[in-house]
Amino acid sequence: MKKRKHTKAALAARLRVSRSSLYYVSKKLPKDWALKNKIESVMMEHPGYGSPRIAIALKRNRKAVVRVMHLFGLKAYRRRGRRPRKKGYAKGDYPNLLKTTVPSYPHHVWVADFTYIPYRGKFLYLATVMDVATREVVGMAVQTRHGAMLVVQALFSALAQHPRPVIFHSDNGREYGSKVFTRALRRLGIMISRSAKSSPWENGYQESFYSQFKVDLGDPERFKSVGELVYEIYHLIWEYNHIRIHSVLRMPPLRFAEQYKLFVEKVS
Repeated sequence: MKKRKHTKAALAARLRVSRSSLYYVSKKLPKDWALKNKIESVMMEHPGYGSPRIAIALKRNRKAVVRVMHLFGLKAYRRRGRRPRKKGYAKGDYPNLLKTTVPSYPHHVWVADFTYIPYRGKFLYLATVMDVATREVVGMAVQTRHGAMLVVQALFSALAQHPRPVIFHSDNGREYGSKVFTRALRRLGIMISRSAKSSPWENGYQESFYSQFKVDLGDPERFKSVGELVYEIYHLIWEYNHIRIHSVLRMPPLRFAEQYKLFVEKVS
């Protein structure tokens, strides 16, 4: 502002926000994050609890519990049909840093996971890396196996286009605990964070993303070839980042990231 000699009123008008919002620091996010941690504690003891029972256990208003669960993608565990299991757990004892760290800006915290897509009696595996602050899928990989190379490829896909994060969070799958993967994170100076075993809600962002992604993808069997299916997977993620309105952000993730960057440039 000093370099460009903008008044606060002129800057607010240019950004189309109120002048008071230039001084605004959210007090709601830390409170929501604290409630999120309490909800996860209840879900750890009772994985099948939905919002009504969680609200009773915490003696909180159910609307507040529902809002925070939606905000952070927390869902009660439900038994599903046949699907490939993630075999084994990661070696190494890494705490869940998200219990004490509130993601505050782009590339502060990345979260990662992978899912399966059935196709003609076999499976394709999709690994993604998401920026928590903007909800942008910053990296991805598709392979026919779910070994270490799947998650390594998704990681370097993200790093090829974005600055490295401060924290990288994943579940305890052995793919994320492989020597090649953890070595890459440590050499890059990235802090490793992990969910507790059998606690998918601690990586709710990715769980929520995959639930909606599979709805948008529809029946994979309709595609004539693996190539067509892979193309549609990449296309849907491009649409998610660029076009699809995110229910929390009220806009596509990349538009949110661009507006955040513009705001920071104007006020710095």
